[in-house]
Amino acid sequence: MGESGALGWRAGLAALVLGAGACYGLARLARSGGAAAAPRGTSGRGGACERRSDGDLPKSTDSLDANHLQKLIQLLESTDDPLIQEQILVTLSNSAAFSVNQDIIRNLDGLSVIGKMVSDSIPKVKEKALNALNNLSMNVKNQEELKEYIVHVCREIESSPLDSELQLAGLRLLTNMSVTNNYHPMMTRSIPYFFHLLSEGNERTQIQVLKVLVNLSANPAMTRHLLSSQAPSLLSLFDNFINKDVLLRALVFVTNLNKNMKNARGATIQDQYNEDSIFSTLFGDSTQYAQKLASLLHHPDTEVKEQVVKIITQQ
Repeated sequence: MGESGALGWRAGLAALVLGAGACYGLARLARSGGAAAAPRGTSGRGGACERRSDGDLPKSTDSLDANHLQKLIQLLESTDDPLIQEQILVTLSNSAAFSVNQDIIRNLDGLSVIGKMVSDSIPKVKEKALNALNNLSMNVKNQEELKEYIVHVCREIESSPLDSELQLAGLRLLTNMSVTNNYHPMMTRSIPYFFHLLSEGNERTQIQVLKVLVNLSANPAMTRHLLSSQAPSLLSLFDNFINKDVLLRALVFVTNLNKNMKNARGATIQDQYNEDSIFSTLFGDSTQYAQKLASLLHHPDTEVKEQVVKIITQQ
C-alpha cells in the first residue's frame, strides 16, 4: 500500500472508530499519521463467564456493519504500528460484546487475525488482543476456532509479570474457554502454575484463577490432575478474614472435588497421592482442615456458611 493509500486507510479508520465513539486517540491518526495510546457472571458450574470492555462500551458500536468490521480486520492485519493495533483491537473488542458481531468477525476470519496478535512482542497489544478474544469467546462456534490458542495463552499467563493486566486478560479468556469440559485437557499442563498464582497472586489474580479452577473442578475427568497438584497455601484461604470472593470460590472448588470423589465410588486411592498433594491436604488425616471448616461456620456471610455446611455434609 502506497503512502497516500495508507493515509486514506488511516483517515477512513479514524472516521469509522470515532463514529462508533470508541477511541478518541484516532482523531490524531488522520492528521499526523500516528495514534495516541489509548464482571462478572456465575455459571451453573460455579465458575464464570466474562465479558470484557475497555472503558465504557460505546453506545453505537453495534452499528458497525460487516463492511466496517472487515476494514478494521484488514488494517489490523496490514499495519505494524502497535498504537494503531491497540486502537483497532479495543474497537473490535467492544464490537464483539454484541452477539451478531461475534459471528460476523468469525466469518471474516477475524479470529485468526486477532489470534496472531497474542504472539506480538508488545505486551499492550497482547493484552488488547486477549480482551477481544475474551468477548469473542462468548460464542460456541468461536470457541471451536479459538481452542487452538489455549496452549499459547497458558504460556503467556506463565511468562507474564505477576498480577499484570496481561496475565489477567489471559486468565479471563481461559475462564470462558473452561466453562464447558471440551477444552480442559489443553489446560492440564498449567494446573500447577494456576495453584502457584493462587499462592503468590493478589486478590484480583486469586479470584480470576479460582474461576478457572472452579470450572476445571466441575469436570470429573480433571479430578485426578487437581488432587495430585501441590497447593501448600490452599488452607490459608479458609479463614474468616479472607476476601469473600476468594473464600467462596475456594469453597466451591473443594465442594466440586468432594462431589467428584463421592461419585467415583472409591476409585480414588490415598496411596496414589503424595503427602503434599491437595488430596492429602484436604482429604487425608488433616485436623487443620477440619478446624478451618468449623471456624468458617461462624462466618458473617450466609453464602459462605451454606457452602461450608455443604462440604461438611459431603464427608
